[in-house]
Amino acid sequence: MREILVADSIGKRYANRWVLHSATLRATRGELRALLGRNGAGKSTLLRVAAGVIQPDAGTVRFNGVARERVRMPQLAREGLCFVPDRELLSNAFTVRQQLAFAGPDGKLIASTADRLEISSLIDARPFELSSGERRRAEIAFAMVRRPRCLLADEPLRNISPIDADALLEVFKDIAHNGCAVVLTGHEVPALLAAVDHVTWCTAGTTYEMGPPFMARTDERFVRDYLGSRGG
Repeated sequence: MREILVADSIGKRYANRWVLHSATLRATRGELRALLGRNGAGKSTLLRVAAGVIQPDAGTVRFNGVARERVRMPQLAREGLCFVPDRELLSNAFTVRQQLAFAGPDGKLIASTADRLEISSLIDARPFELSSGERRRAEIAFAMVRRPRCLLADEPLRNISPIDADALLEVFKDIAHNGCAVVLTGHEVPALLAAVDHVTWCTAGTTYEMGPPFMARTDERFVRDYLGSRGG
């Protein structure tokens, strides 16, 4: 079974408004997947349900083949799921090195991960001392030292330079190709379509599996309603 995470037929409402209805997210071992959609389509809500941050009003979440009656983020984290939110993940109260050690005590892994993310010279700084791109790389390093089996990252390329974005996408590709299931959201459409293996489209509170990027680009509705002049 290659699918490690399935958030199936998810419904979620806030007050009287249904943000999601019958939306499905799959995370597959060894695959880098993009969850794409316009602002307000429900992408972040679907990721947060899948990670156990919030509870769905309908649908089920299965992780590692086990259906969860109530999805709890701490339990999923212990089983190998790592969620990187779109807001700041690291605390300003501790250095990057200290927080990487909290996430994973393997000193050699911390050193190699810091080197891979090009933050070795910044590791004793506190997050508020870093640029947006440096801080994002430190957050991904925090996720990597936990050795995740499944990584969900909400808008990891937002507010960083194109150079940093390209470097991070290469890291995500490496993580996936080493066997982790990786799902990203974002609006950097050309860069994401050039990097990912599979596209899931979130629109009007539901989802469609578009397949590999070359197939997504041939889908008339996806091109008309989402890509438009974005190209890719």
